[in-house]
Amino acid sequence: MRAPVRTVVELVEGITPLDAVEDHHRCETLRWLAATDDVFRRIRPATPPRHLVSYVVPVSAEGDLLLGEHHNAGLWLPPGGHVEPDEHPARTAAREAVEELGVADPVDRLPAFLTLTRTVGIDHGHEDVSLWFRLPMDRDRGVRADPREFGQVRWWSPAEIREADPAAFDPHLGRFLTKLLSGQ
Repeated sequence: MRAPVRTVVELVEGITPLDAVEDHHRCETLRWLAATDDVFRRIRPATPPRHLVSYVVPVSAEGDLLLGEHHNAGLWLPPGGHVEPDEHPARTAAREAVEELGVADPVDRLPAFLTLTRTVGIDHGHEDVSLWFRLPMDRDRGVRADPREFGQVRWWSPAEIREADPAAFDPHLGRFLTKLLSGQ
């Protein structure tokens, strides 16, 4: 197993699942990683058909999340993107924070959450194995959202997320919020 993939295995093994869904995603991801070194997207949109993604989730001291209205997905999402070949996923999260928000603050070195998501949309679709990294951030911190990615960005309180239509967000955002607020 190549060193960059071994690093991903170690990150995934270090995640304590919130629930049976995340446990299933963790087990499936570890099976995938044991079976291939082909985890980094090389050809858009979907080569290989499953690939690694890092989300960077800005979180305020109050537990609010900074999300962007993503043009392509049509959802409110955390910034994020595909892990480049041999890039450490935490480095991807930090890079995406700079590229999509203009924020160069340090992200957590270890992911807080793991999801498998089938994407559809402007391309042919593929499956994302997403590592969710926290970015502790002050709500008053200015951001410069990338207009190519987001129509707008805004802070969402946990109550606002729970009261909104879940179809407006990443399908796993509610579970991420539950894990975050539980202190896991």
